[in-house]
Amino acid sequence: MAPIERPGKIICVGLNYRGHAEEQDARLPESPMLFAKWPTSLIGPGEPIVLPGISTSIDYEAELGVVIGSRVKGVGAGDALEAVRGYVCANDVTARDLQKLDRQYSRAKSLDTFCPVGELVPAAEVPDPGALRIRCLVNGEVRQDSTTADLIFSVPELIAFVSEAITLEPGDLLLTGTPSGVGVFRNPPVFLAAGDEVTVEVEGLPSLTNPVR
Repeated sequence: MAPIERPGKIICVGLNYRGHAEEQDARLPESPMLFAKWPTSLIGPGEPIVLPGISTSIDYEAELGVVIGSRVKGVGAGDALEAVRGYVCANDVTARDLQKLDRQYSRAKSLDTFCPVGELVPAAEVPDPGALRIRCLVNGEVRQDSTTADLIFSVPELIAFVSEAITLEPGDLLLTGTPSGVGVFRNPPVFLAAGDEVTVEVEGLPSLTNPVR
C-alpha cells in the first residue's frame, strides 16, 4: 500500500521544468498547467506498474510530490509551505499514445498503478524543496537527472496558485512536474517494458522503486 493516505485529490503540473520544455521545443508557460490523476492510480514502493493492454507507449516521469497537511484556500506563496505535511518521491506514469489520442491527460495519466509514491518525509526535514537533485533510473540506467532549482514555478508558487481556485485539504497530493529525459522525447523514443525496474530519487527522500509487469 502507498505510504500516504488515499488522497482526496492528486493535482499535477505539466511542463514545469525548463529542461523539459526545451526538450520538446515548447514555450515556457505563463502560469502553471494543472491536470488531475485519479486516486485509484496510487501504489506504493515495490508494487508493480502494470502495463495495460490498451497502450504500448508507457513512459516514466520522476517528480517531487508534496503532501498537504492543513486545509488552505487562497494562501499566499510566502505562507504556502506552512500547509505542507511532507514530501515524497513520485512517478507520474503516462500512456503517451492515449495522451495523444485523447488530446487531454485524464485517461492517459490515471490508469491503475500509474501513480507510484514513496515514503513520506516530514516537511521540517526538507527545508528547501527548491534545491533538490531529482533522478529517474530504468534498470539502473540514468534517464533523468536534474534539480528542483529548474522548476518554472516553485512549490510555494504552485500551492498558492492551486489554492486560489481549489481548496487544498489534508492528504491531498501535489505532483510538481518532471525534468527532461522522459522516454517519449528520446531519439528514438524509449518506453517501459515488462521486466523493467523504475527508480525515482529525490535528494533527502527515500528512493522509490517499482517493477514493471
